[in-house]
Amino acid sequence: MHITSDLAQTLRPTAVAIGNFDGLHLGHQKVLQPIRDSLQGVRTVLTFHPHPQEVLTRRPQLLLTPPAEKLDLLAQMGFEQVVLLPFTPAFACQPPQEFIQTVLEQGLRVRHLSVGWDFCFGHRRSGNAQTLQAWGSERCIPVEVIPETKLNGERVSSSRIRAALATGEVSTAEALLGRPYRLTGEVVQGDQRGRQLGFPTANLRLPPEKFLPRDGVYSVWVDVPAAAAALPGVMNIGHRPTFAGLQHTVEVHLLDWTGDLYGQEVRVALRGFIRPERRFPTVADLIQQIQQDCQTARQQLGLAEQVGMV
Repeated sequence: MHITSDLAQTLRPTAVAIGNFDGLHLGHQKVLQPIRDSLQGVRTVLTFHPHPQEVLTRRPQLLLTPPAEKLDLLAQMGFEQVVLLPFTPAFACQPPQEFIQTVLEQGLRVRHLSVGWDFCFGHRRSGNAQTLQAWGSERCIPVEVIPETKLNGERVSSSRIRAALATGEVSTAEALLGRPYRLTGEVVQGDQRGRQLGFPTANLRLPPEKFLPRDGVYSVWVDVPAAAAALPGVMNIGHRPTFAGLQHTVEVHLLDWTGDLYGQEVRVALRGFIRPERRFPTVADLIQQIQQDCQTARQQLGLAEQVGMV
C-alpha cells in the first residue's frame, strides 16, 4: 500500500474516500466500501493528520486508531493508497473551492468520490457533501454521499464508541466497530510484580495517543508472534492501588502459556469487562481475586470447562 503525505507523490488518477476515519467503525466502512470496490482509479483513502479536532481545539486528541493501526487496517481492507494530508490552521482556513482544485483535481485527479453525509471542509466548514456532488455533476464524476449509519436506533460514531469504552461496555464498542477493540503495543520490562504473585504479566507500551478503556480488569484474546492462534488472557489497566502504584500501566496475563515476549509486539482484543480496579487490604486477598478473575475470563472467553484447572 502506497502511503504519502505529499500530493505530488500520489498515484493517479484515483477513486477516493475522504474522512477522519478514527476507529474505522461500521459507518466509516460504509463510506469506504464504494471505493474499495471501485474500478475507476487507484483505490485511495484521504485522511488527515493530526486529527482536525486537535488542531482546532489545540488540545491533544486520543484516538481509537492511531496512525499505524489505521494504516494496518486499511491495508487489510485492500486499499492501494493512503494520503495522510497534513491538517494545519492554514489548511483549515482555505476556501472550499481551493481544496477541490488543489487536492481533488490537481493532487489526486479524482475519478470517483465517496464521503459521509456530514462531511464538511474549507473555511468555517462552508463546503459540504452537497458542494462535492455539485462539483462532480459538472465534471461527470460520481460522488457518493453515504447516509447516517445507525445501530439499534442510535447513530454509529467514534464518540459513542469512546463513551462505551469509558464505562467498560466492551460488547457495545465491538458492535459499533464491527470487530473487537484492540490495543497493540510492545512488551517492555515491568517491575515483575505479577510474577512475584504467581501471575506473570506482559507490560505493554502503547502509542501515547491511543484511547484506553476504563481502568479495570478485562478478558482478552492476545495475538503473539510465537503462537499460531490467539491466546486467552486477563488484562489489567490502572495504577495497581494495592501497591500504591503511581504509573498507569496496561498488563496482560496469558492463561496456560509461558514464554519470553520482551521486545515483541502483541495485539490484545477486548472480550469482556470483569471488574473495576480496586485496592485490596492484603496481598493474599489480591491473589484470591486474581484467581477469580481468571475463572471469570475463562467463562467470558468460552473456556468455562477449564475453570477447574485454575
